[in-house]
Amino acid sequence: MQAQLLANRPTAQTDWQRVNWRKANRTVRNLRRRIFRATTEANYSKVRSLQKLMLRCYSNILVSVRRVTQLNAGKNTPGVDKIVVKTAIARGELVDELTHYQPWQAQPVRRVYIPKANGKQRPLGIATIRDRCLQTIVKNALEPQWEAQFEGTSYGFRPGRSCHDAIVRIFNNARAGSRRPWVIDADIQAAFDSINHDFLLNRLGAFPARELIWQWLKAGYVEYGRQHDSDIGVPQGGPISPLLSNIALHGMEAALGITDTGQGSSRRERGVVRYADDFVVFCKTQEDAHCCLKLLSDWLQQRGLSLSKEKTRIVHLSDGFDFLGFNCRQYKTPRTPTGWTLLITPSRKSLQRLRERLRQEWFKLKGYPIGIVINSLNPVIGGWANYFRMSCASRVFSKLDFWMMHREIRWSKRQHPGKPWHWQQSKYWGRLNLDRADRWVFGDKQTGAYLLKFGWFTIKRHVLVKGKSSPDDPALQDYWKKREEAKAKTLTPSSRKLAQPQKHRCPVCGESLYNGESIHRHHLKPKSQGGKDTYRNLVLVHQCCHQQLHSTETVE
Repeated sequence: MQAQLLANRPTAQTDWQRVNWRKANRTVRNLRRRIFRATTEANYSKVRSLQKLMLRCYSNILVSVRRVTQLNAGKNTPGVDKIVVKTAIARGELVDELTHYQPWQAQPVRRVYIPKANGKQRPLGIATIRDRCLQTIVKNALEPQWEAQFEGTSYGFRPGRSCHDAIVRIFNNARAGSRRPWVIDADIQAAFDSINHDFLLNRLGAFPARELIWQWLKAGYVEYGRQHDSDIGVPQGGPISPLLSNIALHGMEAALGITDTGQGSSRRERGVVRYADDFVVFCKTQEDAHCCLKLLSDWLQQRGLSLSKEKTRIVHLSDGFDFLGFNCRQYKTPRTPTGWTLLITPSRKSLQRLRERLRQEWFKLKGYPIGIVINSLNPVIGGWANYFRMSCASRVFSKLDFWMMHREIRWSKRQHPGKPWHWQQSKYWGRLNLDRADRWVFGDKQTGAYLLKFGWFTIKRHVLVKGKSSPDDPALQDYWKKREEAKAKTLTPSSRKLAQPQKHRCPVCGESLYNGESIHRHHLKPKSQGGKDTYRNLVLVHQCCHQQLHSTETVE
């Protein structure tokens, strides 16, 4: 990968503030689609040629640097070299360095630990910024090839798919009248840390950057100042790690003898739903479930993996099981045709974790003004409610609002111990949300800010992604466009009105407004020059694109 071989590379050095993101994103998107199409046509020589083109594509380098240094949550977390990239000049220099970076030499990851829900700690491998950018470059070349091959029942860490798709797929398998009432609730023992390197590399075949992936797998990790070797496993925390784990776990349907119809069901006696290393298998009988366990144990052993004996169990749908924070269980309902009803609700563990988190937040906010309380708690409430609103959560939301009311009263009494209740009620409670006839809304009457309620989030069913559909499939562009536009429902009414004439796309980078980036409002005519807050003078743009617009105006 010499610098002079780079595709669409300008002669001048990179000026980050003047990058044409619309062109860069379009180039990467078109290359991904060409790789996908060549894979479906089984034209593997063309696949390799296009992957080589993607690896040396200048637009791919730009897009990868932007994702790692501006969009990802770990953009401010350094690796072993203690380097982070925060300025436009540094990003431009990093792009130029990656175009000349030779030889390709991976550095070890920095190991850190984060708490797990069960009280244990999960090891993360934090790669250097440079290696993270390289991994994103390689991922854009490798992912579309495997997106053309992955099973429709796989939903974890894949473009266009989410936890909610997996839950809806479970509903289709487990709903009342299901012919597969027995469930294997499986858990793979230390999946990321145990994947066999030889098996994974053999699966990659003749991929052009195979040796670079080998370097990342063998680079080792640094813990407490000492470097350790890594003979097995994929370090969690790298951009390419989830893709590698999906590649290693691909083929579970074939191992279980399942033929997918593409409509959320199976033609065989078994069904499976997988989200990364978490999966459930649906069987007709308990004996068949034990047979599946044996098949899966042998299948995982080839990959260096094994099932956790403590967490893997066989249950009947009437007993229920937890998956991705939801509880799925059938209940007896004599008046229904089948006599059973499937309910998917937030699990008890999810509720306990939420209450504990809110309890800690309330404890930290003792003595703070009401505005800080609202700003601290609203993201927690909104995020949790939006995640679980696709389930049967109305009753849970009501109970949480009742619980929160007690917390609000305790905070108010602690804040004003000498004031009577009617004074506190008059100061903090009222009809602050004008869209609702609720006079018990907790908030700041001076600013009008108020605390959200769980019950305000109405239940909205999620539409399952169709079969094996992938955003990289050029034949499904209209399907994915409509699916992205449906996300506009999460915006405020005024923002939806702004997004519609833009066709729900950022006018700067040309990407969907709902690709996970923060959305800002940009004034076409600046307010400093007399611009108004009118619909004609406002457009919705991504945060990074907004920064670029204003930096360009400053330079000019």
